[in-house]
Amino acid sequence: MEPDLFTAAAEERQEKDPASTPLAVRMRPRTLDEVVGQQHLLRPGSPLRRLVGEGGGGPAGPSSVILWGPPGIGKTTLAYVVSQATQKRFVELSAITAGVKEVRAVIDGARRSSGAYGRDTVLFLDEIHRFSKAQQDSLLPAVENRWVTLIAATTENPYFSVISPLLSRSLLLTLEPLTDDDLRGLLRRALTDERGLGGAVTLPEDAEGHLLRIAGGDARRALTALEAGAGAALAKGEPAITLTTLEEAVDRAAVKYDRAGDQHYDVASALIKSIRGSDVDAALHYLARMIEAGEDPRFIARRLMISASEDIGLADPTALQTAVAAAQAVALIGFPEAALTLGHATVALALAPKSNAVTRAIGDALADVRAGLAGPVPPHLRDGHYKGAEKLGHAQGYLYPHDLPGGIAAQQYAPDKIHGKRYYEPTRYGAEARYADVVERVRARLRGEAPPQPPRPPQPAGPGASGASGESGESGASSEAPPSDGPATAES
Repeated sequence: MEPDLFTAAAEERQEKDPASTPLAVRMRPRTLDEVVGQQHLLRPGSPLRRLVGEGGGGPAGPSSVILWGPPGIGKTTLAYVVSQATQKRFVELSAITAGVKEVRAVIDGARRSSGAYGRDTVLFLDEIHRFSKAQQDSLLPAVENRWVTLIAATTENPYFSVISPLLSRSLLLTLEPLTDDDLRGLLRRALTDERGLGGAVTLPEDAEGHLLRIAGGDARRALTALEAGAGAALAKGEPAITLTTLEEAVDRAAVKYDRAGDQHYDVASALIKSIRGSDVDAALHYLARMIEAGEDPRFIARRLMISASEDIGLADPTALQTAVAAAQAVALIGFPEAALTLGHATVALALAPKSNAVTRAIGDALADVRAGLAGPVPPHLRDGHYKGAEKLGHAQGYLYPHDLPGGIAAQQYAPDKIHGKRYYEPTRYGAEARYADVVERVRARLRGEAPPQPPRPPQPAGPGASGASGESGESGASSEAPPSDGPATAES
């Protein structure tokens, strides 16, 4: 970054009084080797290594890059390291405050610096997704002609938020979420490093675990919470940041939840069983516990998709669509907004009618196959699209359903060993009641029998009868069908 009098004065103050600078800023890595996580981007010869001048490159100059990832995982840190390590002119802009005027000023300065001093310019543009299309267009000539080497950072999907011409002129580098081990190493370094807390306090294991949970993979949040806890401990004269002190400092109770142990599976199990039992309030409670403990939102979304198939099934065919949409949204937005999406899906699934008929059907079918009840495919169903198939009797006598009234042919489809066996036994809950009527009629037609007739709705006794449909409160549907509203539990 280009120095000025104010920057120099601020840096001098930080050296004399480290507490005037946030811990997260003081602990920023000074070299790429100090960076936590993102090792897939830091291998020898990587674009970031070349940006800081490692490995030469001959006639191939360093490429502009777009760094994409959630907050707090190192985008700004990587740009800062480049600014410290490179001999190039480094300029930083934020799309929140800068516009086309500022971008053009940087580009003009870069051309002057290159022409007069032979010094290249690296432009770090934070929050590039906040730039409009016209503002992003203003970067194109400079990036294409390499008047500047661009490092752009974004938390939003660049395929939606960055214009295609700029994407095609840059390398897209995806940053991965930081693991607990990454953050643990960072916290322990901050506790002992002279730039950090310099050994003033220690962090017991239970307090460290709480810090990791509330950080949610965000290094900045972890260091901010550590600094708050250390300040509270020192104010009390305590040599260690106890769990109680940390809870008071960050105003977050420690949730008894081990993401790698029993609590992880117990709470996840309770969430699914509460949804299965249609207890929406209990389901939301367990969802909140998982969210507050820093559970991976993708894990929660996967459990909801399984619940929609296993416990709701065809009683509400939209349940799986809801769960899949929630999983896709969670993958795009992450926490904290993902909590709303997961909440929507949890409520919808808990209040949906329930059926495990398909779960039992596929389970029984799999059990028979594993038990050896397979048998050869009936000859009339075998492939007849090759020479010699007719001599073998394949596809002979097959009835084409589309040529028959009702589109159903009375012929055998299953192998002999399971012919006549029934796997799917639909319930009469929710939308599956329709399948219950249909499957009986279809099975009768497949056997060559006359299908059972569905019950007729009650008829009015006369022109003025009060039992006419629409006036007496009668729905006109089969008396076997359940009401369409409200949850219903599945058959045991």
